[in-house]
Amino acid sequence: MIIVTGAAGFIGSCLAKDLSDQYAGEVVIVDDFHRKEKLCNLRSIERLKQIDRDEFFRWLENQNTPEAIIHIGARTDTTEFDYSIFEKLNVDFTKKVWSYCANNDVALIYASSAATYGGGEHGYSDDHALVDKLKPLNPYGESKQAFDLWALSQVNKPKYWYGLKFFNVYGPNEYHKGRMASVVFHAYNQIESTGKMHLFRSHNKRYKDGEQLRDFIYVKDVISVIQFLLKTKPESGLYNLGTGNARTFIDLVKSVFSAMDKEMDIAFIDTPEDIRDKYQYFTEADMRKLRKAGYQKALTSLEAGVNDYVTNYLLRDANY
Repeated sequence: MIIVTGAAGFIGSCLAKDLSDQYAGEVVIVDDFHRKEKLCNLRSIERLKQIDRDEFFRWLENQNTPEAIIHIGARTDTTEFDYSIFEKLNVDFTKKVWSYCANNDVALIYASSAATYGGGEHGYSDDHALVDKLKPLNPYGESKQAFDLWALSQVNKPKYWYGLKFFNVYGPNEYHKGRMASVVFHAYNQIESTGKMHLFRSHNKRYKDGEQLRDFIYVKDVISVIQFLLKTKPESGLYNLGTGNARTFIDLVKSVFSAMDKEMDIAFIDTPEDIRDKYQYFTEADMRKLRKAGYQKALTSLEAGVNDYVTNYLLRDANY
């Protein structure tokens, strides 16, 4: 048995679908299944056993020990500044998952985030020796950083555990995410309705408008890496999960216009003041650790990933 938390969400629902197709054992999904905006993500996995998040630990007490828990569930709103919300869901809940896995010899994969790197002043290496130097820019990143530090300090650990620092993930099943959906999703919808795309103006002299750089990774690559970790069980620890190749927002939007077969029309607007001083202008995953661990599959280029997402999902209003 493999358990996927956050399975009604973006990455979790895509992962649960792939596991249900490929894994020989039972796949159990965990989430708050009462949010109507997420129900479309469950279409392809509705046959799987569903456990409400609030009942999860009581349910575990009476089950056979699972092979692995993939803990994707989290509060991910980078514009929320009440840390107590993140502490409950991203720290305390994850500590309970960790303790269960450590005490029952269960492999654990959990979602960390590139938000832990803050402004990037210490680079983007997943070397454990650098973790305590990182300074996230918002409470979401702080919560992920807090758990990473806690995990590294533990004596009682799962035999195999992996904290994945997701960079900018995009792909199908993010329809419910609103403001937190990927720029690909927002670009598609803006272009579809207005014929143009608004990007944030740069408020940093080192970057021209639209040339802010992010490491965009397609959700299908995220799933591939998780499956690799489940199968091969390399050395435990924190692992970056990006492409290792930063691209501009203009590059991304060009790809969306191209996939929609529309002429490019970009305008710039000020970055909202509530996130302006918390904004990452550059992210790029150092992927050497994962490559050294044996993951050698080529990662999807931005152009190929955007084209697949737009043509096979967004234009068709389709789920994964």
